[in-house]
Amino acid sequence: MAAVTAAAGGVVRTDSPGAPERSGRRSSESWKRHVVRQLKNRDRNQHMFQDLICFYTRLLEKNSLAKGIISSCTRRPSDSSSSVSSLLQQNDQLKKTTGELAYRVVELQQQIRVKECVLQQQRVRLEEEERLLERASDARQELNMRVEQVKQENRAVKAKYDSLLERQRAAEMSLRQAEDRGGHLLEDMIYSKQQAADRMNSRNEHRSRARAMKLQRGQQSTVRAKVDIDSPSSAPTSRSASPKNEACGSSEQRRTRLFRSVSLSSPRFLSSIRNMFEKRRGRSFCSLEEDSMGPVGICLAARVPVRALQVLEAHEQGINAVRFSSRSDLLATGGTDRVIKLWEVRAGSLTHRATLDGSTEGITCIEFDPIGARVLAASYDKSALLWRVDNSVPKLTLTGHNRKVTAARFSSSSHQVVTGSADRTIRLWDLQRAACVQEVEVASYCSDLVCSENRIISGHYDSKIRVWDSSSSLTCVTSRVGSCIQELPAQGKVTSLDISPDQRQLLSCCRDDCLQLLDLRRCSNARVCFRADGFKCGSDSTKAVISPDSCFLAAGSADGAVFIWNATTGNLETHLPDKHSSSISAVSWSLSGEYLVSVDRSRWAVLWSDL
Repeated sequence: MAAVTAAAGGVVRTDSPGAPERSGRRSSESWKRHVVRQLKNRDRNQHMFQDLICFYTRLLEKNSLAKGIISSCTRRPSDSSSSVSSLLQQNDQLKKTTGELAYRVVELQQQIRVKECVLQQQRVRLEEEERLLERASDARQELNMRVEQVKQENRAVKAKYDSLLERQRAAEMSLRQAEDRGGHLLEDMIYSKQQAADRMNSRNEHRSRARAMKLQRGQQSTVRAKVDIDSPSSAPTSRSASPKNEACGSSEQRRTRLFRSVSLSSPRFLSSIRNMFEKRRGRSFCSLEEDSMGPVGICLAARVPVRALQVLEAHEQGINAVRFSSRSDLLATGGTDRVIKLWEVRAGSLTHRATLDGSTEGITCIEFDPIGARVLAASYDKSALLWRVDNSVPKLTLTGHNRKVTAARFSSSSHQVVTGSADRTIRLWDLQRAACVQEVEVASYCSDLVCSENRIISGHYDSKIRVWDSSSSLTCVTSRVGSCIQELPAQGKVTSLDISPDQRQLLSCCRDDCLQLLDLRRCSNARVCFRADGFKCGSDSTKAVISPDSCFLAAGSADGAVFIWNATTGNLETHLPDKHSSSISAVSWSLSGEYLVSVDRSRWAVLWSDL
């Protein structure tokens, strides 16, 4: 029987069991071991012949079994014929199995060839992938090199930026030091000028007093003297003159009285003395050019109130605004009950005179015109209203804002009004046409505003005070381009503004419980802050005022007390408690300097004075 096996180089054929047994069992076993060792080596090198090796191993086992049977038969020829027949059957079965195995080997060889082709294709594909990988690795190396170059460039730029930053910090430090030195020099210069002004004031006061005393002595000597029109020789010398002469004498006496000087109690003399003092007072704080341009106040010295003259329930609901007229004889109050009440100020008391209605919502601000004949008010109903003091029906209603109007003021022109609103706009109105002629859009809520000769100053919730130029000519068409010439920082949310009668100082009240006084004449806008223990700004619309002589500041606190500061020294002048039971919303100082009125959220008004 022939057996086929797969060796390292090809097919190995074995002889049939009938061959002469020249080699013993030892040589057969060594040959088998050699074949097994070769197959193991091949199995280690090529795993694809695993199935063939298994079949070959089985064939060898069966071959060895057949050899054993044949050898046993040759050694015992006396066996029965039945055993021979069984051996022949086994031999036939072995041949059949061997043929099947050979066919199986052929099939496996074909599969090996197919797998070798697939393996060759995979090797080609692997080589292509390896080439692609090499190209990708080369690109990666190039990108890494570029990254390193970029990192080096970034390091150089970073070093340059750090050096520039250090230079900038050094420059800022030197600039800050220069600004500090400049500020100190400016303060020293201002202080020296103030001292010089004080000395000039004292000299002017001495001169004015000496001139007044000289004028008084001259007036007294003139009062005692008698001036005759005719010469002394023509005057009568005896009592026995004729009636005609007596008549002439009486007429001469009457003519003499007409040419006598005025007395010290004459109103004309008092007014001349008052004007002289006012002019001296004005020249003591500014140059002659400023005196010629600025107005002269009507208050010589404001009185610091020390007690309450009258406490009255002025409205049915809370009071938001209060204002004295220019003559100080009329007071206007407005509140959430939608009316404005006019009060006459006589002999230290308030007497109700009239009620102005027409607003559909509460009143936020009140203003008298310069002659005290008209009243302007801002309202929660998105409008501003204008009344005459002798008519309770509004003369004009200015509408156009989208939210409540927080401030309404007369401008430098008598026929123009400026309003500020919560809709972040400021509008200029022409009262002759009852139309808006200019509109300015602002970046923040406008809480209050004041007007000077050529400027409109507004306070806002973004802690800014903005100065607008109102000197440009206005057209009939509404303009939305504003001309903000300056922005001044505040300490907090601005609740109110007030300007001094001479238009040189601006007072702002802020939500950080601080009053700020700015000098509008200086380019640096020097400011002074006023605080006090216990003072607290009660709302976003708390109003503070400057006294008519610009010497004192007054504001109401959330605890119902009135605080008054000295504008010159910065110290708290007085503290007036115990008359209000709720937060004070507004205060107003009469232009005569005699009275101060405070109003609160619980509809009470208090008249203060030093009497």
